[in-house]
Parts: sequence; C-alpha cells; structure tokens
Amino acid sequence: MKITEHIHQAKKPLISFEILPPLKGKDISSIYNHLDPLMEFKPSWINVTYHRSETIIKKKEDGSFEKVPIRKRPGTVGICAAIMNHYGVDAVPHIICGGFTKPDTEDALIDLNFLGIQNVLVLRGDAEKHAPNFEPEKGGHRYAIDLLKQVSQLNNGIYLDENIRDGGKSNFCMGVAGYPEMHLEAVSYENDLKWLKAKVDAGAEYIMTQMFFDNQKFFSFVKDCKAIGIHVPIIPGLKPLTTQKQLSILPPIFNIDIPNDLATAITQAKTDEAVRQVGIEWLIQQCKELKEFGVPVLHFYTMGKAHNTYDVVKQII
Repeated sequence: MKITEHIHQAKKPLISFEILPPLKGKDISSIYNHLDPLMEFKPSWINVTYHRSETIIKKKEDGSFEKVPIRKRPGTVGICAAIMNHYGVDAVPHIICGGFTKPDTEDALIDLNFLGIQNVLVLRGDAEKHAPNFEPEKGGHRYAIDLLKQVSQLNNGIYLDENIRDGGKSNFCMGVAGYPEMHLEAVSYENDLKWLKAKVDAGAEYIMTQMFFDNQKFFSFVKDCKAIGIHVPIIPGLKPLTTQKQLSILPPIFNIDIPNDLATAITQAKTDEAVRQVGIEWLIQQCKELKEFGVPVLHFYTMGKAHNTYDVVKQII
C-alpha cells in the first residue's frame, strides 16, 4: 500500500520506524531482533536507509596509494523485501543520488518494482566521508529533484533507453525530505522552502522531516509550507536524545537546535540512565503535542536503539 493510502485511510496518527541496514558481515537476524519488539505497535511501514559506498586509502606493494571502495551497509533492497515477507508490513527504501549513475538508479527501481515495493524516499544523500562537498557519481544526479524526476519518468514508462517504447510503468509513491530548521547547505530558509515546493510540484507526494526537538519549529514549518502552496502530508521525524554527547554532536551534523530546557536537564542528569530518561520523557511530550496538532504520522528514527523508541511509543499509543 502507498504511504498516501495509509494516511488517507487512518483515523488516528500512524506509527512508522526507520532502521539502518546492518554492517557488512551481519545477517538479517540483526534486523529481526531489532524490529521484533517494535512490531507490537503495528507500524504502518518501515523505512530502510541507504548508505553510499565509502573509500579507504590503501598502500600498494610498490609504495603508491590507491582509493579502494568499500560498502559498510549494503542490502537496502533485500532488507525491504525481507521485511515485507517476514512481517507483512510495507517497507520504504531510501533512494539516493550519491554513488549511483542514472542506469544504476533505473535498475534499482526496476528491482523494487518487481518486488512489489510501492514507496520510495528520494534523497540526495550525504557527501562521501571526509569530502568537503557532495559530488555526484559520474553520470549520476547532483540534486534530489533530478532523481525525483527520473522516478516520475519510470512511473510514466519512460526509460533511459529511448528504444524502449511502451515500457512497463512503475507505480512509486515518492517522498522527499523536509527541514524545519533549514538544510545545512541551504542559502536561506526561504530558499530551502522554494526547492521543497519544486520537489512537490515535480511529483513528491509526502514530506518526511529531519529530526527536531522544538515542536514550535515544526509548527512554523508546516504553516510556512501551506503558505506557499505545499499541501501534501508532512510527517515529523523523531528521535530521543539519550546521551550527553549528542548535545554537541547532533546540532552541527543536522543543523538543529536543542532547546535550553532540554539541554539543561540533560547536562544536570547524574547518570547515563538519567540522561536517557530525560530524553525519552521530552520526546513523549513532543509526541503528545504533535498528536494534538494533528500530524498524520509519528515517524521514529530508531538508529539501532530499539529500546529507546519502544519506551517512547509505549507511552503514546
């Protein structure tokens, strides 16, 4: 079922989760062990992230050096198929620009379509590790909107090979990312909204937001989106703060602010468990406010820590 269909049929806010593929060398049981306790909450779908290949510098026998590509988290397509088969719940793969050529993207979309996967979250993706800026694969897309247009073309039966006429049409429901506190690389908040509107106009059917810890930022974002003609569902992305280190790590990576009350409470907590409880209670209150605001879905970034998400969702359903 498409994300938009889930939302339109719902009588109350839905629950969904996002997971990371396991590191190379781990099997699918690590995914099942992570998701098993969360399935108690009957999520409407599971997002599965995609991580581009990384490169390492390796010294050759002649003393020179070469870049060697590695994939630390392969398997997004296979994991989505396994989740749908094992749990009978929809899976939403992330599709990214980084590391893909246009033919690579088309092949991945064809595989997803063959598997009956009807939803994709279309993202530019991050720059390579240690790279100062994002650079696309040669023959790939630089911007998410261009990747979105390729998915839309396949939905219309338009393939890269012009010799394919009357080709089969995919039927993907396309989501894109939104940033209540502005994308890290955006020149301004207003410009960021303009590009988000362009992606909706190009076919995006829902928006999934970056994590945030101040609901007022989300409420303003939704209001501003509506003001410029964005009327697709906007889904808040949520995560509990559970360590003191996250106070300094998360803001520069995701361009987010930590409310003073939350930062103070976490700083004053005496133990790791006390920190975790502060973060969980904060997110529980966030979720209650968001439900009152009328969000269609509460989407949780589990980040490999199912027990933190479990403790939040248990208190809000």
